[in-house]
Amino acid sequence: MSFSLIPDGVYPSIYQIDGPALNRRGITLLLADLDNTLAKYGQPEPDQDLRAWKDALAAAGVELFLLSNSRKPRRAEHFARALGIPFLGHAGKPKSGGFLKAMAQMGCTPAQTAMVGDQIFTDILGAKRTGVLALMVEPIQLAGNPGRYLRYAVEEPFRALGRRRTRKE
Repeated sequence: MSFSLIPDGVYPSIYQIDGPALNRRGITLLLADLDNTLAKYGQPEPDQDLRAWKDALAAAGVELFLLSNSRKPRRAEHFARALGIPFLGHAGKPKSGGFLKAMAQMGCTPAQTAMVGDQIFTDILGAKRTGVLALMVEPIQLAGNPGRYLRYAVEEPFRALGRRRTRKE
């Protein structure tokens, strides 16, 4: 089991993650966190930009899969169904079980899979432990929870190292 907190790439948002570039790396499955990665906390439906990005990924041969730790039982299910993608709620990130279950469901190996999320200690650590490409985005919105400011401050050195990796691509 690998232990690394450094993302393989850091992007301002999901919209800078390019489907054809992922496909050239052999990635056919993109696992994605929900809150603060694909949508703001509490946003009930995907917006048009997200729908277009999902379609562009699909056109490049990359399937999007929602992998969420949301404690709201129906949130991940409702959002994924509205977007037309498969999902797994209560994924238990950073444990590898949710990642492995998603890959098995989609018939993909770790080498064919990437994970995108906004948190080092769940999304990135879980991806690294499972052997999938770990991509990080800046959080969509920090407002509303003082604990998030502290968590993101602690994560910043790891984000900075990931940004260096992104520039070297």
